[in-house]
Amino acid sequence: MDGTSTRTTTFQNLFNFRDVGGVAGLDGRLVRRQRLYRSDSPHRIDGIDREAFEALGIRTVIDLRRPAEVRQHGRVPAYDGLVYQHIHPEHALWQESAYAEEIGLARWLADRYHDLASTGSAGLVAALEVIADAEAAPVLVHCVAGKDRTGVVCALALSVLGVADADIAEDYARSTAASARFSEWLASTMPDEPPLPAPFLASPAEAMTLFLAELRDRHGSVPDYLVGAGLAPSRIDALRTHLLS
Repeated sequence: MDGTSTRTTTFQNLFNFRDVGGVAGLDGRLVRRQRLYRSDSPHRIDGIDREAFEALGIRTVIDLRRPAEVRQHGRVPAYDGLVYQHIHPEHALWQESAYAEEIGLARWLADRYHDLASTGSAGLVAALEVIADAEAAPVLVHCVAGKDRTGVVCALALSVLGVADADIAEDYARSTAASARFSEWLASTMPDEPPLPAPFLASPAEAMTLFLAELRDRHGSVPDYLVGAGLAPSRIDALRTHLLS
């Protein structure tokens, strides 16, 4: 994967924003930059952040948060030319599957991602359909922290594009440092809020490699999983056509 300096835009109140492009995919072709971005929730952007955000020319924002999360915190600010799509992949609350240290973070997170891939398949497919539409690009995909729901959607997209699991996991793992920055911001701006639990902050690369390998074991391939969940094969072709150089 190439250096982060060409893939990261700095914001004051966004902590996990980056371009997923610039990595090798099918037949050595590169995933195009400035087509697909990922982030934590952009509802906080204002002032300089908003100017920097609008300068990227993002046409479509895919918000993967739960309806209650959107109601509580709001959405990305509207501006001319921006299409906002709220796509909620159904999934259980993490609190319903208590984390235990003996399980290990990677295993516990991979299990949460499998839960999402099972119960939220319709939403994941809907997000991939938007990403596959060249007219929607540039697209930003986000959830709350930009690491779990967003990480799964981006991992599925990159895998379809032929990106190696190690490169997908490397990008996913970058969210750990971003989560630490967010946690520091939260502590300084909302000191009465309790600290976030470790599983909400960590994104070990092994969690993503486990998830992708096991998804293939269960479904044959990532494209097979997506087609089985309702994604038209033509959308896979479209995804590769406009996101690969």
